[in-house]
Amino acid sequence: MEKMKGENMNAHINTDHSDRENMERLLQILERLKQDCNALIERPWQKYPDNITAKEPLSGKWFALFMKVRGNLIGLPSSAPVQIMNVKADPDFIHAINHSEGFAPAYHMNKEHWLTVRLDGSVPMDQVMDLIQGSYHMLCDTPTRRIYEAVKKIPRGKVASYAKVAEMAGNPRMSRAVGNALHKNPDPDHIPCYRVVNSKGELAGRFAFAGEEVQKVLLEADGIEVIDYRVDLEKYGI
Repeated sequence: MEKMKGENMNAHINTDHSDRENMERLLQILERLKQDCNALIERPWQKYPDNITAKEPLSGKWFALFMKVRGNLIGLPSSAPVQIMNVKADPDFIHAINHSEGFAPAYHMNKEHWLTVRLDGSVPMDQVMDLIQGSYHMLCDTPTRRIYEAVKKIPRGKVASYAKVAEMAGNPRMSRAVGNALHKNPDPDHIPCYRVVNSKGELAGRFAFAGEEVQKVLLEADGIEVIDYRVDLEKYGI
């Protein structure tokens, strides 16, 4: 009887150690997502405090879901809690891998487009991060996001035309989409849309910046000369 107690105690210690390792692994993943993807890490469901989402801040879409579930719910023989994540993936890849060690058909989600991955060390960390990055790009790599990322690359002291931004975003034919995206700029502090002008170097006007002088003042603060609400693209264009 005493021996059984000792075995139970050792099992409890091992479980605690395993839980700590899994938690450290999860925290490491979340920290990398904040650094690499600028992800918003949230616990959106008060009823399920262990459920964590990683969201792309501009679109508001979440690309990874982390939670604890009973092992038997994802095909394991034990009902002990297991830390998992759900990510989006290519259906062919899901079909090929979802019964391999560390993987399972998506728990509580569309099993054709989502995949469950155990975060208990059975899948190497590099592969876990690759899967998350793949999910991120599948869900969040939209034309609008590419436009915002292109505008972020316009350096201080320079401007770009709508056509140039469209080219930088990967599609020279979407100049009109650039204008629409910038009109809805969700983060002006980090997406400097005032550095975008038309093909003649002309400023956008009051409708875009809540005042006719706003874009002019911002560009001049960057060291750009503005004459008659126009910028010399030969001198300042990228």
